[in-house]
Amino acid sequence: MDYDKIIYNGNILTLEDNRTAKAVGLTNGTITKVWFDEALPYLKAHQWLDLKGRTLIPGFIDTHNHLFMYARQKQQLNCSTPPNKAIDDILDIVKREIEGKSAEDWIVGAGYDNTKLKENRHLTRRELDDVAPNHPVFIRHISGHLAVVNSKALEICEVTEDIENPSGGHFGRDENGQLDGVLYELPVLERVMHLMPMPTLNELVDQLEAASYDYLKEGITTSTDAAVGLDMGLDEYRAHMKAVRTQKNPLNMRYMIMHHLFDNVGAFAGMDAKAIDKQIRNDSGGRGVLDSVKLFQDGSIQGRTAALRDGYHGEEDFNGELIHSQETLNTHFERFHNEGFRITTHGNGDLAIASIIEGYANALDKKPNDNHLHRIEHLQTARKQDLEAMQKYGIATSLFINHVYYWGDDHRDIFLGPDRGAKLDPIASVADHGIIYTLHSDCPITPISPLFSVWAAANRITRDGHVLGEEEKVSVLEALKSMTIYGAKLNGTEDVNGTIKEGKRADFAVLDRNPLEVDPLEVKDIKVEITMIGGEVLFERNF
Repeated sequence: MDYDKIIYNGNILTLEDNRTAKAVGLTNGTITKVWFDEALPYLKAHQWLDLKGRTLIPGFIDTHNHLFMYARQKQQLNCSTPPNKAIDDILDIVKREIEGKSAEDWIVGAGYDNTKLKENRHLTRRELDDVAPNHPVFIRHISGHLAVVNSKALEICEVTEDIENPSGGHFGRDENGQLDGVLYELPVLERVMHLMPMPTLNELVDQLEAASYDYLKEGITTSTDAAVGLDMGLDEYRAHMKAVRTQKNPLNMRYMIMHHLFDNVGAFAGMDAKAIDKQIRNDSGGRGVLDSVKLFQDGSIQGRTAALRDGYHGEEDFNGELIHSQETLNTHFERFHNEGFRITTHGNGDLAIASIIEGYANALDKKPNDNHLHRIEHLQTARKQDLEAMQKYGIATSLFINHVYYWGDDHRDIFLGPDRGAKLDPIASVADHGIIYTLHSDCPITPISPLFSVWAAANRITRDGHVLGEEEKVSVLEALKSMTIYGAKLNGTEDVNGTIKEGKRADFAVLDRNPLEVDPLEVKDIKVEITMIGGEVLFERNF
């Protein structure tokens, strides 16, 4: 038999029954032969790829990230820490950006983290006013759930001192009750963001092209944008469709569509799951599919907008806030469940997690479906009773494991306390309960890197060098599966990807070292050298 390509002479981790292969043959973008212990016969191939001792694995499947948001933020001011250490560092960036710009130009930044700044607080509108009195300024918090704006932005958006808080969010105020410029949660951010200048469709597509290349560099072959329509509504959908249709974004794409787009006045009003999936496939040229409908039930722990049963550490009577009442959430879930949607809901705090489980259980009790694959995203503070209920109802999850490194110290010392902090992102407990799960970076909240997530799951080391929850560690192999075969199971595509097996799509990553043979502490330092989708090399690291 002639093959288009044969890959050989390396460590080939099939992740199929934990078997290691000697070579893989590809034809028309599909794996047509996997050689194990037998000697390689005389073969014909149009191309040979010599691994030279490197390691071939299935391409990474990232089941929760925000590709569109990441693409946009790559164009914005970097206000993160590092490199910025203090509020003045961010103000200096804003001040420099104003030079040469006209007064109507918005100054837009992203990534500031009040918990990492020297002052350990948010910027304020007055501080932004001092350096930008005439330009509207919008700087998004690293969590994505908060932002800070100056007075000019509030003026343009007609936000006055007597404004009332919308459901699910609030406007920050100082000790005198005056607006301080901090915006808490998406309903409040929307009040400003919908009046900010919009890029053209082609500009958005070009930004998605650059962002998707960054994903390819990390070995990602399948990606799920976790909130299409969150910031720019239907424009996000249009940009996504054109990017994949024209192959400027070559990733295998899945889309969580924000639930408000299915409202009576939404862009997809009246469409059930089959109808919107058909439209996505048509609009994307067959290169994108529906993942789910997306809702939020709370916010961010470090933003103090997550909903917790026993309150925040040192402020136990403050529980945060649920975005939807239980009655409203149940209504949404029943509707989307009955219309054939898989439902994905953001839940960080255990109060929100319990609310989501209650809503799913209500819908499933009324209309059972063993293959629903409804999901809870992040699941950072789930308790034993929550995991037991998820197991009972077949509820899946994707855990934000990178949180352990980036904010684990803060959660242990500031927000949750040591006991709850040690159970942050309880991966081992989730696995022990037989729950289908994956890991994710929530990019751009943290940098995109499946190997970093594998490292975080296996080591649970915080930024300050502490181990957070030794008992919740998993093996490197288990973590690697969570970014490959478990991702395929969560997506319902086990027959297409996730392992190296005959008949599956030839999506691979080539690593410079075998993650199963190095010290677990070194996994994050492994380099992706080649990424292939459908047998085609789309990224190759330069040496």
